[in-house]
Amino acid sequence: MGKLVLVRHGESEGNVTRIFTTTPMTLPLTELGRRQAREAAALIRTISEPRIVIASPYVRARDTGAIIADHLNLTLEIREGLHERETGEFAGKPYESIFEADGYDHSRPWTWVPPGGESYEHVRDRVGPILDEIVGRFPHDDVVVVSHGGVMVSMWAHITGRWEDAHVPPNCGIVLVEHREGRYMPPRVIGNQLSQRHAGG
Repeated sequence: MGKLVLVRHGESEGNVTRIFTTTPMTLPLTELGRRQAREAAALIRTISEPRIVIASPYVRARDTGAIIADHLNLTLEIREGLHERETGEFAGKPYESIFEADGYDHSRPWTWVPPGGESYEHVRDRVGPILDEIVGRFPHDDVVVVSHGGVMVSMWAHITGRWEDAHVPPNCGIVLVEHREGRYMPPRVIGNQLSQRHAGG
């Protein structure tokens, strides 16, 4: 049996302003975000014995992964495709602006596609195979995967087959997923995290 330790990146400048960034690839961590990454590394050590850290190429996730890897003395691997949801024409707008967008369905928010961007269903279709690939590579090992709020919501849906109760983690929130012979066990939220209203970035 192996474990996936899914981690959202630490606080970024976009999380502070609550605006969909216009520079998604280069948005940096705040000092709080760096501290959150160090605290996440310490917590991971108590619940897992990971072999590797795999992170999104976006700076806020990559740097979170680098801090965790450094503290756990692990290799960091950057994996294309784990990047955050593309927000299209909503880049530069407040997170909450989507709730009033044309076609947004509050009962099924994962289906809504921002013009020029991706729905959460699109993100699931992108990241689900990556998660399956990681499990195939490391069937008996623990792996830390550092990504983004929207990616983690989509991973939850991929693992469980359900969107309705998908957990939206806070910055550096951790979800633990055990797997055996290619089958996922139910995800476990680590600590006293409250699910966020919006995945942000």
